[in-house]
Amino acid sequence: MNYLWAGMIIVGIIFGAFNGKMPEVTNEALDSAKEAVTLCITMMGVMSFWVGMMEIATKAGVIELASKKMGPLLKLLFPGIPEGHPAREHIAVNFISNFLGLGWAATPAGLKAMEELEKLEEERRQGRLPGPVRKRGVASNEMCTFLILNISSLQLIPMNIIAYRSQYGSVNPTAIVGPAIAATAVSTAAAVVFCKIVEGKRRT
Repeated sequence: MNYLWAGMIIVGIIFGAFNGKMPEVTNEALDSAKEAVTLCITMMGVMSFWVGMMEIATKAGVIELASKKMGPLLKLLFPGIPEGHPAREHIAVNFISNFLGLGWAATPAGLKAMEELEKLEEERRQGRLPGPVRKRGVASNEMCTFLILNISSLQLIPMNIIAYRSQYGSVNPTAIVGPAIAATAVSTAAAVVFCKIVEGKRRT
């Protein structure tokens, strides 16, 4: 990606130089830098608020309660994860964060969930837990399912998009909520079906 962006920038500068557009290129670069800083400040405020709310919810036990309520869903999606395993709570936090459109807040929980899933695989390799054993470096069914669901991420409130729309002067920034729910619901349903089909094939 670094090479791609660097190449696009260099091509743009060269094109501007050969067409006598260097003043416009310079002005746009300065304007874009100013917009980037402004957008970062806007996003910082939005994300700080919601990440703080998630932290309060965690300490108040709301996340733990939500994790227990999500038990049947997590059992359906991840039948190989034993009840009470730490991976379940981290997956629940990740799902809740994504559901609220807090992709940045979901990332730490997602990383912790993958670490716990790797520990789960190690326990299977040592024979302490039942289930199919994968070679080191090969993702388990649970890892693949979690990654795909994390990417599809059903969202109720797409906070990032709302903040972007607000930053760039949208008359109604929240108008994206309905289409976002519909799109992410379809993508998540497709992800679940795909994961179950592939999981069945890997078992055979």
